[in-house]
Amino acid sequence: MASLAAHVVFELGAGVGMPLASVVGPYAAAGFWTVVTGGVWAASGRDASADKLLAAANGFGLAAVSAHLLGWPTRPTRSGLPWLEDCEGLGPELMPFYNPILYFSGATGLLAFIWENRTARVRLSLAMLGLVPALVAYQHWEHRRLLRQAHTRPGWWNRRLRR
Repeated sequence: MASLAAHVVFELGAGVGMPLASVVGPYAAAGFWTVVTGGVWAASGRDASADKLLAAANGFGLAAVSAHLLGWPTRPTRSGLPWLEDCEGLGPELMPFYNPILYFSGATGLLAFIWENRTARVRLSLAMLGLVPALVAYQHWEHRRLLRQAHTRPGWWNRRLRR
């Protein structure tokens, strides 16, 4: 969850908005992501009763990273892994910072999937990967809305998209 929060904060700080910002506004979206992150973080300190929630959160995190890497232009690295060339209007100049955030999110989600949530069924985390096509579609829909808003209602939070 910490890496997902870093991802969202990076997008907001870079001036491309964040998930849900085009629908509910930047402050409500930031509040939503703060509550979700805090809730999952708090659940991680509980007993095994929270394992289903945590397994779903880990699976969703993996799905979100996968959606970014599958839904935006990439080039292969020397190791064969995809490297985002641009994503959500961040531009190539921010990709050297954004890609490591995504890969760190993916790695922590994968490690959590392997070592945590032992009482939750693996199917729950894997089922979240079924969301990848919907997340790709949502990312592009949200990006189009944020682009329109950057031109009609410019603000500090969407400044990069006015280019």
